[in-house]
Amino acid sequence: MERNAIRMCEILVGLPEINVLWLDDVPDKALRIGVESRRSGEVCPGCGQNARIKERPSVELADLPAFGRSVELIWRKQRWECVNPVCDVSSWTSQDPRIAPARGGMTVRAGRWATLQVGKHGRSVSEVAMDLGCAWHTVNDAVTAYGAVLIDGDPLRIGEVSALGLDELLFFRKGAWRQLQWSTCLVDVNKGKLLDLVEGRTTEAPSGWLQKRESSWRERIRYGTLDLCGTYKSVFDNELPHVTQVADPFHVIKLANAKLDECRRRVQNATMGHRGRKGDPLYRCRRLLTKAKERLDDRGSEKLVGLLKAGDPDGEVATAWKAKEAIRALYEHTNTELATQWVETLGAELKEADKPEEVKSLGRTLIRWKKQIAAWHEAQVTNGPTETMNNLIKRIKRVAFGFTNFANYRIRALLYAGKPNWSRLSEATPR
Repeated sequence: MERNAIRMCEILVGLPEINVLWLDDVPDKALRIGVESRRSGEVCPGCGQNARIKERPSVELADLPAFGRSVELIWRKQRWECVNPVCDVSSWTSQDPRIAPARGGMTVRAGRWATLQVGKHGRSVSEVAMDLGCAWHTVNDAVTAYGAVLIDGDPLRIGEVSALGLDELLFFRKGAWRQLQWSTCLVDVNKGKLLDLVEGRTTEAPSGWLQKRESSWRERIRYGTLDLCGTYKSVFDNELPHVTQVADPFHVIKLANAKLDECRRRVQNATMGHRGRKGDPLYRCRRLLTKAKERLDDRGSEKLVGLLKAGDPDGEVATAWKAKEAIRALYEHTNTELATQWVETLGAELKEADKPEEVKSLGRTLIRWKKQIAAWHEAQVTNGPTETMNNLIKRIKRVAFGFTNFANYRIRALLYAGKPNWSRLSEATPR
């Protein structure tokens, strides 16, 4: 049991080898605690001779809250000078990384806590800064510094990847003309982990990221998942030619629904002379058309048939609807050879001259992507985890009210969705 009042105060402050000098307790303001390190002497790093104290500068650091109040630590440091007149080292300031990193604005424990709150729990920087009673930049600098150690300083974070997913994600809208700035997500599909974010949605950035990985790491990748995007197909073709590319089933069916909707709107304008209105047959059946056939009850089926008969005189919308259902039926089995034949036959039928233009366009796409579409039946992997990572990143963007700095955007997203080893945070030291 400790009875010495000064020692009790030092224990409450909880920092290693420090002396508590004073406490400034002003109501409705942060607690200000003055401390100094217990260091009796130091030698010159240049010549090895004993040094003497030149100055005692004070540094203000944000610390963890105590007793429901924010805390400001006033660290009285020691600036030394060499007594050797011919030494090249004139003076230096002693550092103690157990208290705070060099040029840091908060204590080590406060920086690690802030990184945990912002990175793992997805809180906003301004919210954490309010809890600590410091500036936004102080917290953001700490999160960026400690986050970089967890993300880029851990060679084991990425690990082995057997299925790699690529997808685009909007970064922000720039300038008065709101130009779209994009980013590309690289995701471990099997583990559901965000590997990294790179700028842009061209081939250069993801290709450059893959080129930095070791050849043995790239060779372990078996599948590459993507939506029907030629850019990311080129990335896999050029950088990972050995992988089996898999077109995401959701996006294939989404494309079929989009073509169906295009056809419906075109026929609507051709027959009625205007966009869909409440009483128009094709407008009334727009949701029935995109619903899965097996989810339509007898009443819904009868309604759909009647509305198509009334608003689709040439049967073009009905043809597009049947094409959509045929594509959906492709995913009811897992036979790779049958899937390839299915796609080839269906694509050829949809390209026939008597089909609506939207259906012919769909057929051409099926033929162009037939290998990737049929590959799902072998791989059984999708871009679903990649879309999940996109949603997690969007959550961080909403909390932050958007980003314009890509470095901050990348670190925050990877801390939240990149599954860093949080047990390393207790030993992490900013570079």
